[in-house]
Amino acid sequence: MESQDVKSDLVLILDYGSQYTHLITRRIRQLSIYSLCLNGTASIESIRKENPTVIILSGGPHSVHAPHAPCFPSGFLDYMESEGIHVLGICYGLQLLVQNLGGRVSVGEKQEYGRMEIEVEKDCGLFGNKKVGDKQVVWMSHGDEAVNLPEGFEVVARSQQGGVAAVEDKKRRFYGLQYHPEVTHTPEGMETLRHFLFDVCGVTADWKMKDVLEQEIKAVQEKVGAEDHVICALSGGVDSTVAATLVHKAIGERLHCVFVDNGLLRYKERERVIETFERDLHLPVTCVDATEQFLGQLKGVVDPEMKRKIIGREFINIFDAFAHDLEQKLGKKPAYLVQGTLYPDVIESCPPPGTQSTHSHTIKSHHNVGGLPKNMKLKLIEPLKLLFKDEVRALGKILDVPEAFLKRHPFPGPGLAVRVLGDVTQGNALEVLRQVDEIFIQSIKDAGIYDSIWQAFAVFLPIRSVGVQGDQRTHSHVVALRAVTSQDGMTADWYNFEHKFLDEVARKICNSVRGVNRVVQDITSKPPSTIEWE
Repeated sequence: MESQDVKSDLVLILDYGSQYTHLITRRIRQLSIYSLCLNGTASIESIRKENPTVIILSGGPHSVHAPHAPCFPSGFLDYMESEGIHVLGICYGLQLLVQNLGGRVSVGEKQEYGRMEIEVEKDCGLFGNKKVGDKQVVWMSHGDEAVNLPEGFEVVARSQQGGVAAVEDKKRRFYGLQYHPEVTHTPEGMETLRHFLFDVCGVTADWKMKDVLEQEIKAVQEKVGAEDHVICALSGGVDSTVAATLVHKAIGERLHCVFVDNGLLRYKERERVIETFERDLHLPVTCVDATEQFLGQLKGVVDPEMKRKIIGREFINIFDAFAHDLEQKLGKKPAYLVQGTLYPDVIESCPPPGTQSTHSHTIKSHHNVGGLPKNMKLKLIEPLKLLFKDEVRALGKILDVPEAFLKRHPFPGPGLAVRVLGDVTQGNALEVLRQVDEIFIQSIKDAGIYDSIWQAFAVFLPIRSVGVQGDQRTHSHVVALRAVTSQDGMTADWYNFEHKFLDEVARKICNSVRGVNRVVQDITSKPPSTIEWE
């Protein structure tokens, strides 16, 4: 399904590089309103193609005065007015509106960062039932400020320091907030967005997962010919499982699932996954043992991006070979490959769908996105590529995917290759990591906190440390434990375990896993770190 296939109001986010842009999308979807990101400099034609009801201009790290500062295309404002589209500028987005409509933006005498109190100055559309004099705490992050407003605009809220906090031009449907309503540090931000979208813009909350499912099934059926066969790469995780179940519902027995053991799986993952697929999902799955093929290609490789590229390439080689075998059996060559790519994968790997973004950097190549070779013979079907993880779980629930599958922690496509730092084939790193990870995850389950954690795993570090075990000096491996909480994987906080739990887990690892004498915990959030180490 493409965004144009969604039959509901669309709130389109024009992205100017803010670290919070994805949060705007998430908050709006939480209101049952469909929302997507598009590059902030996208053409009028690209915007028209999406047919938005509302456009939000995101924040960004730039100054509107900087050379080559990103901006909406020429004619954008005239098009908004002629079509009657409501526009909300957030931080940098507000400043773009002010400057391009004839106002003035300058470097602020007092820069505003972090929590600030603002006060409503005039009765307005932005704040609903708020009255003049009402105050609220918001999250600011800006150095420039609007000092002269364009004709038709008025200031409706100011900060403690007297700076412009909110503006509006009701007649032309232009609005602006000089703070971030989408972050949790702005407690009333969600209510502001709710009021703006429903009461000011008249958007309808009609984006439901049941409708998404019907649209996706229809899209798959229209894309795949009546006689075409499709391969699905199953990993045992939530994404590929939901994708496979959805496509199976759409085309039935013409779906052929393959599970690849690449030698980078967790402890007994292969046996557990195959049993569950056959017992609970009733999906016919072919298991391919490609351990030697993958590890042979990864030998000596230490660069994480190169690892991802190699693994992506080898997966496609396996799928091409599987397709060839199917062709011999069916007398017809499979034409498509199903993957469980999600919206965060797309955002982190490359610009959001339909964009040519130059304002946000690639964080890492996702195995489903940046790691795929250009000469791939199979055409892709990605039924989940516009969804976040929690939305995929909701979709899976409608499809009757077992609860145990839906609650599984995310596992990266490159597997343990991005959890063994350095050469994955060196020594017994993979086996050590499997044992450590199994102890950690099982301990979390035994403690009854598995469902409270978004993702937990162990990391094998490319260092050794001195220790004392059995009254003897040791020079052994160091492993790190990582556990985070999150809503969608785009931002995350480290999970605060009880000290007793960490003590017991560390002791068990050092006593049970030969070759490990030190356990450390990763206590960084995302940002600044990513969830995975590589």
